[in-house]
Amino acid sequence: MKKRVLKVQSQDNLIVALDHLKKGEVIVYNNKEVTLLEAIAPKHKFTESDLKKGEELFMYGVLVGKAEYDIPAGSMVTTFNVKHAAAPFKLGERKLDWDKPEQGNFKDKTFQGFHRANGSVGTANYWIVLPLVFCENRNLDVMKEALVTQLGYGKSDKYKDFAKDLISKYQKGDKVQDILGSELQSVAEIPSQTRIFENVDGVKFLNHDMGCGGTRQDAQSLCGLLAGYIAHPNVAGATVLSLGCQNAQYSILQEELLKRECTDKPLVFLEQQEEGTEEKLITEAIKKTFAGLMEANKQTRQPAPLSKLVLGLECGGSDGFSGISANPSLGYVSDLLVSLGGTTILSEFPELCGVEQELSDRCVNEETALKFNSLMTAYAASAVKAGSGFDMNPSPGNIKDGLITDAIKSAGAAKKGGTSPVTDVLDYPEMVNKKGLNLLCTPGNDVESTTGMVGSGANVVLFTTGLGTPTGNPIAPVIKVSSNTKLTEKMPDIIDINTGPIIEGEENIEDTGRRILDYIIAVASGDIQCKAVINQQDDFIPWKRGVSL
Repeated sequence: MKKRVLKVQSQDNLIVALDHLKKGEVIVYNNKEVTLLEAIAPKHKFTESDLKKGEELFMYGVLVGKAEYDIPAGSMVTTFNVKHAAAPFKLGERKLDWDKPEQGNFKDKTFQGFHRANGSVGTANYWIVLPLVFCENRNLDVMKEALVTQLGYGKSDKYKDFAKDLISKYQKGDKVQDILGSELQSVAEIPSQTRIFENVDGVKFLNHDMGCGGTRQDAQSLCGLLAGYIAHPNVAGATVLSLGCQNAQYSILQEELLKRECTDKPLVFLEQQEEGTEEKLITEAIKKTFAGLMEANKQTRQPAPLSKLVLGLECGGSDGFSGISANPSLGYVSDLLVSLGGTTILSEFPELCGVEQELSDRCVNEETALKFNSLMTAYAASAVKAGSGFDMNPSPGNIKDGLITDAIKSAGAAKKGGTSPVTDVLDYPEMVNKKGLNLLCTPGNDVESTTGMVGSGANVVLFTTGLGTPTGNPIAPVIKVSSNTKLTEKMPDIIDINTGPIIEGEENIEDTGRRILDYIIAVASGDIQCKAVINQQDDFIPWKRGVSL
């Protein structure tokens, strides 16, 4: 039978509506009656008992806000009657016990991946083309126009055909109302042609707007991120274009590659001010990239243990169900993969506000905990200095769907990290080098965070959403996980997995998590393409180390 309300933990004084609740309805929970003073929409929360002004509100077992006014029992909490509040944190005792899941039939499972010389394994095989500075973006666009479709990586464009149809109607004299009444004709997606290199998943172009005009620290950080993409197990090799005079010099990129022990991958480097004309630069770039693709095509998928998976844990467009269905399911997947010897990455530091103490205590040693505490404190301070703060993190969409304070949002978002110990804390754009759960300092911004996690080594990303977002990545599959069935049915073109059955009482978190891991294995093996890959959603935004929430 479907539950209509939920109190996440026994010490909470907020109750979540799982269904439409009517004004005056009497809710019975744990032998206690609460009469609703107003209608409560699904995903929103109401008070279990009377709260005085200044009293604390708890959800997920942590402090998530304080009452701005007296709030009677049975009232919906909103941005009007509740303000953000989070518990302070400090260096505490190590709490390393965790809910290690049963491995079951996953113990001996493998996936089909691309084995690299350094022992890492890719879930895909890409060649990347990247600029050291934004001045080279046009040259990347010219190369992309020349290579992608000709090599068989393009897609038929139904929208171009739609535009042609509108032009034809206009030229025949159709009026505005006729144009507005036109409909897109559904046609089957037809690949432009067969792939020339069957073992190469694509050539990806990582345009960005950095490399010069910023601080030297921005240039160093950018080169570290780009080095992470070159060193990534999903990348066979890279072509790097430079103008020549910018802050982000090739020598810095080489230093960052050495930090990541990446010395053996094929790397094409061309500098426009050295080469001369655009024609000479692009001709050389295309020739050498094509030669690199010929070598990359010699690599094939081979069996690999699940311990070679590096799973990024991300959320975006979250709703009031995300922390109840989708995020805890990812937490179970994270724990299961860690138990199998794998690696997971939890990022988005502004969305860990209020759960810092728990995560700090889960760090394997005091040094790691102190690094986490320092990064969180510095990030929060920089946000305040810029006239903002973590309390301003929830978006209008978050608030509309029940995430009214940053602490409520964060407490649910942190569920993606499961319960295992934190083996390492990384500052952007450091590379993962320890098995287990890693914390990576990134913004909460979906694309910046996903870009950073992949740059740190995630070869698959799990991305939960309650409102829907198309975010993807050029080189790592981004598997979209919906928190509710309504979203899955509304946006099937971007959603891969539905955790709505948890809300509906038809499935538990453990079974959902195992279903998700089966899907990850299929994607990592190349047996299934997730929607972000099918849609060629190649989002790539490096983080400038200013304030981004």
